Amino acid sequence: MEQTSKWMERCRALRADTTRHYNCAQATFVPVAESLGMDTETACRIGAHFAAGMGMGATCGGVTGGLMALGLAGADKKMAQEFLRRIRDAHDGEITCAGLLRRDRALGHTERKPHCDAMVFECLTLVEELLGEG
Repeated sequence: MEQTSKWMERCRALRADTTRHYNCAQATFVPVAESLGMDTETACRIGAHFAAGMGMGATCGGVTGGLMALGLAGADKKMAQEFLRRIRDAHDGEITCAGLLRRDRALGHTERKPHCDAMVFECLTLVEELLGEG
C-alpha cells in the first residue's frame, strides 16, 4: 500500500470537500502553508485567483500553487526552475491550464475534475520530493 504524506492527505481532503470549492492552487498550497504556520483562510485568500489558469487558461493552478508552496518554504530559484522543468517534461512541455486540458482531451479523457485532481496531486508530490518532505 502506498504511503501518503500528511500534506497529500490534506490535499486529497480539500479536493474531496463538497461543502467548499478549493481550487487547484489552493489545494496544492494550503497543506504546505498550514504546516508552516499560516492559517487556512489566509492561504485560501492567497490562492483564490489562480484557478483555471488565473481565470484565463494561463499557468495551471496546481503549478502556481506548487510555486507558492516552494516560495513559502524558502526554496531558491534553482529549485523552482527544477519544479517547472519536471512538470513540463511530464506533459510534453505544457504547463497552461488550457493546454493541459486540451492535451488530456486528446488522450480521450473528457472529465475535468479527475484531470485537475491528478495535476494537483502531481504538483504537490513534486513539491514534497524537492523539499525532502515525501
